[in-house]
Amino acid sequence: MFKTPKIKKVSTVERETSAEVPKSDEEPRPTNIQDRHQPVSFDPFLLYLDEIKRYPLLSREDERDLAIRYREKDDIEAAYKLVTANLRLVVKIAMGFQRHWMQNLMDLIQEGNVGLMQAAKKFDPYKGYKFSYYASFWIKAYIMKFIMDNWKLVKIGTTQTQRKLFSNLRKEKGRLEAQGIEASPKLLSDRLNVKESEIIEMDQRLNMWDISLDSPLKEDSEDTYKSFLPSDDLPVDDRIADQEAKAILHDKLMLFKGQLKGREVVIFEKRLLSEGPMTLQEIGDKFGISRERVRQIESRLKKKLKIYLEEEITDIDLLQENMIEI
Repeated sequence: MFKTPKIKKVSTVERETSAEVPKSDEEPRPTNIQDRHQPVSFDPFLLYLDEIKRYPLLSREDERDLAIRYREKDDIEAAYKLVTANLRLVVKIAMGFQRHWMQNLMDLIQEGNVGLMQAAKKFDPYKGYKFSYYASFWIKAYIMKFIMDNWKLVKIGTTQTQRKLFSNLRKEKGRLEAQGIEASPKLLSDRLNVKESEIIEMDQRLNMWDISLDSPLKEDSEDTYKSFLPSDDLPVDDRIADQEAKAILHDKLMLFKGQLKGREVVIFEKRLLSEGPMTLQEIGDKFGISRERVRQIESRLKKKLKIYLEEEITDIDLLQENMIEI
């Protein structure tokens, strides 16, 4: 007859005590409450660093072999290894530019990675350069362009010369300040072999920030920066002078027209005064003369008009300055 084994009753206290005793072949678990509740880091930068650490670094020979495989055989896997092995180089360079970009560092890393991929496309393994050295120039170029394009609403460097000055100015100022030397515009212009005015202009662009035209001049002021912008409209006195000039000119032109006859009147009206002038050929067909003959009459008419206006109007130069349109 099968007998049911006896089961020893264990109290609640004994169960809890026995559960806390670790087995002999296991490491004891920490009992620190803070360790058990340590929050997981979700910082994108730290997560990215952990991610790129798994890509092994390459020796110079390995870099060259991968670059040759990509160049000769278009081996995408080789290019992938070449790029991923240098992702830490991008981070290092991007952090050097961080003092010029106080926003998200990942923006600089992203642009630097684009430069790294471009370097992999352009790299020539047969010239003897180390890939990481060659790639650093492309990485810096893409990061620098991103900073200059996004530093402010108004771009601070739109030409290759300005971007070069931006880079050199940043490096030279840092070098002088590290030596305890004041980086004056005169000294920087001598060191960089550029005009002092260019140094001042670039330095002002770097140090000035965008201001909304609708923002008040002071906290308690109702006046905005926009209120002090110059108007595109002509001043009242200039508008009056312009109207007077047009009136004088109109009267003189009508008097001059009264002295003309026949073909000269038509050429004067349809060629010199019209907003949509007839062609020489159209006027020639109208009077049955050649296109060249019409041009000769028009040329003679212009000379007569110039002499007439110079005789009739004392200050012809001033009149012409005030004429916006006839």
